[in-house]
Amino acid sequence: MIARIWSGESPLWRLLLPLSWLYGLVSGAIRLSYKLGFKRAWRAPVPVVVVGNLTAGGNGKTPVVIWLVEKLQQRGVRVGVVSRGYGGKAAAYPLLLTPETTTAEAGDEPVLIYQRTGAPVAVAPERAAAVKAILAAHNVQIIITDDGLQHYRLARDIEIVVIDGVRRFGNGWWLPAGPMRERASRLKTVDAAIVNGGVARAGEIP
Repeated sequence: MIARIWSGESPLWRLLLPLSWLYGLVSGAIRLSYKLGFKRAWRAPVPVVVVGNLTAGGNGKTPVVIWLVEKLQQRGVRVGVVSRGYGGKAAAYPLLLTPETTTAEAGDEPVLIYQRTGAPVAVAPERAAAVKAILAAHNVQIIITDDGLQHYRLARDIEIVVIDGVRRFGNGWWLPAGPMRERASRLKTVDAAIVNGGVARAGEIP
């Protein structure tokens, strides 16, 4: 049902428009408050790369994060990864992953990234806290965040958006009438857009 609403196939999305307008107003105000300096983001002492998306749901961010980490490691760069840890519930945050950390504690994606790359991985609702945990324990040169494009409390140096090339942006509306966390025009401000499946459009990386 949600897929049909977000794709525009079901007319029910119109009933959710008032909530979408509210969502868009609030999310836009949050971003603007950081852009104008009313709120201050925390900046890490190393570069931060955000790999995120504009829509709700999985768009293939984690495979991109793993690929990016591995490419940097091949060049001798010491990489750390932070995540919100969706689907997991730790006894305390930030949680720095170890070989014994379970998906119930950290979530599926962080554990997968840790197992595949061996890079330091930390999870926390507050990404800055996760970054600080990694920096305190490891001498990393760069931080990659798995998701967190809309987490403006953490300053970033590079933004990469992953797009589902088949679903794209659905009906183009904010949540909950549509799948959008931010409008598609946000693509104009990011450093790179990677398309997962489907056909890449002008300016996008297949």
